[in-house]
Amino acid sequence: MKKLFILLIATTIGVQTASAWARLGHETVVEIAKRHLTEKTKENIAKYLPYDITKDAVWMDRNRLGSPWPYSNDWHSYYYDAKFRHDPNRKIAHGDTMRALDLAERNLSMYEELPDSAVVYNIRMILHFVGDMHCPSHCKLVGGRDDEPTVYVKGKKYKSFHALYDNMPNHIYGKSCSPAELAERLDTAKKGEIKRICKGNHHDWARECMHSTNVVHQWNPQGETRVLRDDTIERSKDLIDQQLRLAGYRLAYLLNKYFGE
Repeated sequence: MKKLFILLIATTIGVQTASAWARLGHETVVEIAKRHLTEKTKENIAKYLPYDITKDAVWMDRNRLGSPWPYSNDWHSYYYDAKFRHDPNRKIAHGDTMRALDLAERNLSMYEELPDSAVVYNIRMILHFVGDMHCPSHCKLVGGRDDEPTVYVKGKKYKSFHALYDNMPNHIYGKSCSPAELAERLDTAKKGEIKRICKGNHHDWARECMHSTNVVHQWNPQGETRVLRDDTIERSKDLIDQQLRLAGYRLAYLLNKYFGE
């Protein structure tokens, strides 16, 4: 019965919506993480996801609306205020990325006590929301230009400031770049640096993301003009590389923490 329920979940098709990092970014985060998983972690995860886990990098996006879990739509982003404090009140009804990761932390810390279907769902949450947490358009500044409609860079029209940054990995690297290739390029940190990067918990990482991703609002302040700096995409490259790298290492840390024993 458990296997049947897992199959039903895996084949559920939701409404396609905008994705933080797009497919390239999310799959790159998982590809980086895979390079740092222990054999024990891989073995334990394979009991629940007996296939390449990169395939589930955007599962939460595909199943956020029109699914049995419509409330999960709110989990893909979180807000912070001008003093760099997490503001959960903006999504008080259904929660945000941080609440979703709190839930996954609790569930996966005792995963052997849960039904298989619940473990599968919570793994998919971790695979996706660690990436969302690091994305400049999903780490939202209250009063920022996040969802401001129609912006332009070098005369090219983008649906919104948010959409521009959701697809920034594709704008920088092009759709011909594969997640595995990008992961190879970005996975450059030494063991000591990775240990420092993973120090603390997801709330500590979120505070760091608030400070580091806020720079996108400094480059293009809210309300000044919908015509963004010509160098917005080029200027964003180092930040995007950094956030994808951090997300990959931290995802591996969490998966090893839960499944490596």
